[in-house]
Amino acid sequence: MQGKDESEDDATLFRAAIGQVRELPSTPAPPARIKPEPVPRMAARDDADVLGEFQRLLNGRSPLEAGDGLSYRRDEITPRTLRRLARGQYAVQDEIDLHHANAAQAEAMLRTFLVEARRSGAGCVRIAHGKGLNSEGTPVLKNLVDRILRQRADVLAFHSAPTAQGGTGAVLVLLRAG
Repeated sequence: MQGKDESEDDATLFRAAIGQVRELPSTPAPPARIKPEPVPRMAARDDADVLGEFQRLLNGRSPLEAGDGLSYRRDEITPRTLRRLARGQYAVQDEIDLHHANAAQAEAMLRTFLVEARRSGAGCVRIAHGKGLNSEGTPVLKNLVDRILRQRADVLAFHSAPTAQGGTGAVLVLLRAG
C-alpha cells in the first residue's frame, strides 16, 4: 500500500515533468443549426389536385373513365384525317407500353418517347396506357396521356386505337413532321 508521501511525490514529479500550465482561452459555442421550416407536402399536393380538377372543369373536361375513348385534333387537321386515324388507317411507326409504370415514370417515358419518335421521323405512333381497370377511381395513366398529348405542339391529333390495336387502352398519335 502506498502512503500519502509517495502519491504527493508522484504529483510533484508529474508537475515538474509537464512544466508551466496555462489555461486555454475559451472558444465560443458553435452556432445553433437553423431548423428548416416544415413543409406541408400533403396540403400542397391536395391544393394541386384541387387546382387541377378546377382547371379540368374550366376546360369543360372531366376525368376520363376506363371505357372512355380519347380524341383530339388541332384546327389544322381535318375531321376526315381524325376519322382515318380512329380506324387505324395510318401505319404505326413506333410504339410504347406504359403498363406497370407509375405516373411519374410514365410521364418521363412518354415525353422521351415522343421526342425520339419525332426525331426519327415517325408520323404515327401508338401509346399503350391501359384502360385503368386497376386504378382507384379514374384511370391515372389514361388521363396523364390525354393531358400531356393535348399540351404538346408536336402532336397534331390523337384517337383511341381500333379494338384490334388496343381499343380504349391505347391511343394512336399523329406527330408533326420534324
